Amino acid sequence: MHRWTLTLLTAGLLATTATGCAGTTTTPGATGSSTPRVAGSTAETLRLAEQLLIKKCMEKEGHKYWVEPAAPDDVSVRFPYVVDDPAWARAHGYGTDLRQQRVAEVRSDPNQRYFHSVPAGTRAVLVSDLNGAQAQGLSVRLPNGIRVSHSDQGCQATAQRQLYGDLQAWFRATRVTDSLAGMRVGLVTDDKRYKAAVKPWARCMRERTYTYADPARARAAATGPETPWPHAKEVGLASAEAACAVSSGLSSVAKSLDAEYRDELRRSHPRETADLARLKREALPRAREIVAHAD
Repeated sequence: MHRWTLTLLTAGLLATTATGCAGTTTTPGATGSSTPRVAGSTAETLRLAEQLLIKKCMEKEGHKYWVEPAAPDDVSVRFPYVVDDPAWARAHGYGTDLRQQRVAEVRSDPNQRYFHSVPAGTRAVLVSDLNGAQAQGLSVRLPNGIRVSHSDQGCQATAQRQLYGDLQAWFRATRVTDSLAGMRVGLVTDDKRYKAAVKPWARCMRERTYTYADPARARAAATGPETPWPHAKEVGLASAEAACAVSSGLSSVAKSLDAEYRDELRRSHPRETADLARLKREALPRAREIVAHAD
């Protein structure tokens, strides 16, 4: 399932343009908060340090900026093949409630309120100061052949350059490895072993009165219509999907194939995989220092 569309994209997403595709523009804000004092995992420490550097840069440019907390994973990230956590399904179905909560948080976010409070001309300057004036300076061709570009100017690029050092290597490594994640899902769902495992899952679902050929069709039925399903109905379908994913063995097959293709794709792109790990490792001490000395 595709990610839900927000009115304004978060500052945590780099705006890129792709050859032959429409570009996107990042505007400030998603779910602002006061600066957290501690960070947990390596990923959170790096994310928080980058946000603090963006904040410092934006304030230097004369703007206000609030550090953004991490966005929660969408259901398509948490469960790319099949919902297989019965407790999560009972609480959230396919996550429509979480997406609605996320949209509400965006609308009340201080970065968003600030963005909409300034004159239109100032908004353009604000976006330019964050993202750079033009999507040029950073460029990489993805494994699918599409070339993506981004400005090497602006506070987003400045923060990443300060944190990771080699901005072009960081851009290349993140963009390529992100694209591999999407490729991996396609390889798994096209694998004959996955398709074979879907058949007993579908039989299990029919026994529960749901006649969907695969998890993608079940998810689309509940989340695709313009008028969302009632929460209880969505939860009922997702709960059945999760129970059948476990009992039929589909969950185990999907996880095994995911790991197999993850390793295969990493081996096929060793430079970007190694660069990403190295750049994160080298940036971590800097990130910890930035977080420790945050105002």
